[in-house]
Amino acid sequence: MYSHVFFDLDGTLTDSRPGIIHSVQYALRHFGMEMPEAALLPFIGPPLLYSFQQFCGMDARQAAEAVTRYREYFKDRGIYENSLYPGVAELLRALRAAHRRVALATSKPEVFARRIVAYFGMEDCFDCVCGAGLDGPRQSKADVLAYACATLEARDMRRCVLVGDRIYDVQGAEALGMDCIGVLYGYGAPGEFCSPAVVRQCSSVRELRQTLLPEMTAG
Repeated sequence: MYSHVFFDLDGTLTDSRPGIIHSVQYALRHFGMEMPEAALLPFIGPPLLYSFQQFCGMDARQAAEAVTRYREYFKDRGIYENSLYPGVAELLRALRAAHRRVALATSKPEVFARRIVAYFGMEDCFDCVCGAGLDGPRQSKADVLAYACATLEARDMRRCVLVGDRIYDVQGAEALGMDCIGVLYGYGAPGEFCSPAVVRQCSSVRELRQTLLPEMTAG
């Protein structure tokens, strides 16, 4: 039984595709660039600086400017082009009621993560909300996860699990020596969960709840 459960945000708790895609398109238009929506799906998950360089061929200076433009759209519009997956709030509150420690650990800047949690009225669902810095510390999932562990004073990694939908979540869990549960309803591609750290793959929030709270869902 896991005592500490860490959740990714985009593609795990929320369907954030519209807001992220629109924000990326807004940034690319600043450079006179257009890319099909399908080519922008890999932006959901990893840090933006990496994504603009990896997926759009930008250098570091251009990527930094693209992040600035992305946030112009995202901070007031894209952040709310977002929806909870059905059953997520109920799962989180059930975990809290079962005395699990629950944390949000996202590569999204923490200031935005907190606004999203408040927008959905989920402040009571988490013991802590942890994210990346806007332009400084905690840019990788491993960094954010380590920060979340420190915040919750979680020391026994055998009692900790990260729930996420992308390979970056798997890599973060591996780096800290904790288990990972992969969700198949998010934005991961086939093969992203091929790691010994992934102890289970769940195709729905209902299956995830059965995995995390078997004592409450048996029978």
